[in-house]
Amino acid sequence: MLERDEQEALCNIFIDKFIADNKNDVISLYYSKDRELDTHVIIDHLIDHNIKVALPIVEKNTKVMKFALYTHNTEMTEWAHGILQPVINDQTNFVVPDIITVPMLAFDRRGYRLGYGGGFYDATLEHYRKEKDVLAVGLAYAKQACLFNLPTEEHDIKMDWIITEQSVQKYT
Repeated sequence: MLERDEQEALCNIFIDKFIADNKNDVISLYYSKDRELDTHVIIDHLIDHNIKVALPIVEKNTKVMKFALYTHNTEMTEWAHGILQPVINDQTNFVVPDIITVPMLAFDRRGYRLGYGGGFYDATLEHYRKEKDVLAVGLAYAKQACLFNLPTEEHDIKMDWIITEQSVQKYT
């Protein structure tokens, strides 16, 4: 876990790099849990500054996630493994994000990540990139960096950027 000042530093890096000139973009963040890098500071900052935040929604029988606009008033429900996502109802506003942030267990110097094994983010990025130029930004702790190349498969998608509390790396 990062200290509060490290969380805010990472938030500021993210804002400076991706939001400063793109305030009309839709930013997809994941609702972090357990030992994932805490995204709540970024989510709160974006909402407080009227920047559109979307959260992923996983539906049965598909690996391609949908994204719904999120506010502090959005009703949430628990999906598999205790992951929170917006409730789908008549108030749900689905969007296609401009930036998709991606959680990771580890990442290598080539920009590939080790996820949780479901393939949801790879399938989702592949799907939405057929519609528009979606940026993939991995969020991680610096200690999650691997000194060796992670094994990859044909469907694995490299991150465009990875941000940690210590650095910003571009991979495209």
